[in-house]
Amino acid sequence: MNPLRRLAGQTAIYGLSNILGRIINFLLVPLYTRVFIPEEYGIVTEMYVYVAFLLIVLTYGMETALFRFSENKNNNKDTVFSTAFLSVILTSSLFIILTTGFRVPLAEAMRYPDNVYYIVLLAFIVGLDAIAAIPYARLRAQNRPWRFAVTRLTGIIVNIGLVLFFLVLCPWLIENGPEALMPLLDKVYNDQIGVGYVFIANLAATVITLLMLTPVMIRVKWNVDPFLLRQMLIYALPLLVAGMAGWANEALDKLLLKYLLPEDIAMEQLGIYGAVYKLSMLMTIFVQAYRFAAEPFFFAQASQKNARELFAQIMNYFVIGLLSLFLVITLFIDVIKHFIGPKFHEGITIVPVLLLANFFLGVYWNLSIWYKIRAKTHYGAWFAIIGACITLGLNIWWIPLFGYQGAAWATLVCYFSIALLSYLTGQKHYKIPYNISRIGLLITIAIGIHLLSILTGNLPAIWMYFVHIALVAIFLLAASFIEPSLRSIIQQVRR
Repeated sequence: MNPLRRLAGQTAIYGLSNILGRIINFLLVPLYTRVFIPEEYGIVTEMYVYVAFLLIVLTYGMETALFRFSENKNNNKDTVFSTAFLSVILTSSLFIILTTGFRVPLAEAMRYPDNVYYIVLLAFIVGLDAIAAIPYARLRAQNRPWRFAVTRLTGIIVNIGLVLFFLVLCPWLIENGPEALMPLLDKVYNDQIGVGYVFIANLAATVITLLMLTPVMIRVKWNVDPFLLRQMLIYALPLLVAGMAGWANEALDKLLLKYLLPEDIAMEQLGIYGAVYKLSMLMTIFVQAYRFAAEPFFFAQASQKNARELFAQIMNYFVIGLLSLFLVITLFIDVIKHFIGPKFHEGITIVPVLLLANFFLGVYWNLSIWYKIRAKTHYGAWFAIIGACITLGLNIWWIPLFGYQGAAWATLVCYFSIALLSYLTGQKHYKIPYNISRIGLLITIAIGIHLLSILTGNLPAIWMYFVHIALVAIFLLAASFIEPSLRSIIQQVRR
């Protein structure tokens, strides 16, 4: 099969679980931002910041290490998997034990002394998710996207179903249900838990998906190789540093909002920023679906004669796809903003900034393949550390002055900087013939169209949307002229 078609097909299947799942989760944002006040939604935002960080720590780059060492013909694939998997099981189990043991002081340090159970739920969610990450990676390495998608979607459905049960159905039944049902509701529902039900639903879904991954775990000839583990850790630990610094780039601003703003407004501002950030995550959903398919694809194609030209061509299509999405979201933000509650709408102005930030993050991720293929993962660590320093410095400077507006702009500056650094360094070590002039022209046109659309704000809604559809079409037309190969693909689709 044509490698580009295979990548596109697997991206679509991974996207089935990832994009559909993220969209379903995204559709919960209207619920959360109407059931919870900004301060309460700030708790959800903060706790999942910690979840993201801890998952990076507890998987410590072993997913990517599994891909690389599985592709080595000298290694037994079962040995690679079992070595990585047992390592993650041991470290995750230790994390759960320590976190639950010190739950009271941790809750006090995080300003949740009355909700110690948040810490227990967090420990099990993160620990079990980390354990599940390696079987998921094995499915990707084996090119089994459908099994991956079904498992992920099942967990997502369980999560969503329980959220709706606890936050919608139970309160409705208490208000409108028959009296005979009240004793049962009293046993399964407590309105004082509130935000905690978000975490309870997540934990239940994690347990279900881990059970579904059991066949992947047991159908392996277990053979742990200490020498191989050492090699994998040497390869993966720079990725851990890069992941931690990357987390700082993506999520540290949310924690800094809590601790740099006055305490009486901090959680409200964090809640608004977290809700609006979800709108910009529409672009990240696409990038993540692409990444699930692209990472093993790039490793498999790296030894081919025309690999570098193929990677450059993929980048052009990737940029066009992300910029098209940027325009669709920003030009129709008046419609999209209703996905979050009215109390959160004041933060809509930062959506274009956050979308551009996520665009450059996607570009950076695409560029990062050079140091993974060349086993120079320490460069990824340095780029992320530099980005983290930029994020920390600008947020400390701008958040007290501009609130979440400063956090959004700091994110954009950070991601643009590390994308530029990765490109310049990569051209010295693994030169890929990216067409920078085309990419730059596409970015300029997209931003220009976005700025032009602002002038249509006084038009009647029907005319404004008509003009905005035309503007998106103009960008796609321009892209087809800038990227000649895109025209031939469009012609093939028409046939």
